[in-house]
Amino acid sequence: MSDPTAATLGDRLFALIQLCLPTRFISWVVFKLTRIESPGFKNAFIRWFMGAFGISLDEAEYPSPEGYRHFNAFFTRALQPGARPLDADPLTLISPVDGTISQLGDIDGERIFQAKGRSYTAAELLGDPELAHPFAGGSFCTIYLAPYNYHRIHMPLAGRLREWLLVPGRLFSVNPATARAMPRLFARNERVVTMFDTAIGPMALVLVGALNVGSMETVWAGQITPPHIRSGLGRWTPSRPVQLDRGDEMGRFNMGSTVVLLLPHGAVKWRDAVGAASRVRMGQALGQLLTPPA
Repeated sequence: MSDPTAATLGDRLFALIQLCLPTRFISWVVFKLTRIESPGFKNAFIRWFMGAFGISLDEAEYPSPEGYRHFNAFFTRALQPGARPLDADPLTLISPVDGTISQLGDIDGERIFQAKGRSYTAAELLGDPELAHPFAGGSFCTIYLAPYNYHRIHMPLAGRLREWLLVPGRLFSVNPATARAMPRLFARNERVVTMFDTAIGPMALVLVGALNVGSMETVWAGQITPPHIRSGLGRWTPSRPVQLDRGDEMGRFNMGSTVVLLLPHGAVKWRDAVGAASRVRMGQALGQLLTPPA
């Protein structure tokens, strides 16, 4: 039986092609297209996309393409109140997004598992060895957001923002095929690193950019990318306190991508019912917190 986590020849060819593509230019074009407000264009674009990916607007705030200013407003659409109830147990860690778990488990020293034969370090992901130190031997969860998913990102537990970073990098696809084939994928792509202080210690929630991801936003800073940067780390601390509760929106992907959640050692026990390839919804319990929130 073949190993579903091993890269196929097709996976490797797809990754090789991306190394030759002008991924920044492609993402810039997508950014522009998704903000065209012409009703004829954007309504046709939305309807085509819904048909191609089997998307329903039954849960959405606006139930028809006409209700959205442009394609990106549709893609980052809000949901109706109550569409994503939070797990009732306050001692559970909830999923920050709708998506599919790529990998989940323990951090092996400083190494985070990506796929068979592929891993990267927390320091590479976060862009700073000092930020990575508290997560040695801790826990991680990587969740892939497909085009049909809800694309707002929420807090898996309450936290106070300490700082955020824009780590420069490439814009490769983050789909499962590329994750299987491309070494250190999530530590190579451009990403927004957000660091929070919580009742169970530090928490990192990393928004990983990707091919066609025109921009990433947070609720406290607005749009962070573009402009995409080729060199130099951007780093900021909040000018006033940013405290977000469990389930609060903290950001969004303008086009789909991946989030990586890091927690310190002994902070969470993952639920047996979730693992690699599990589909999850925002608010669903991923694990049990081992230190009760204050």
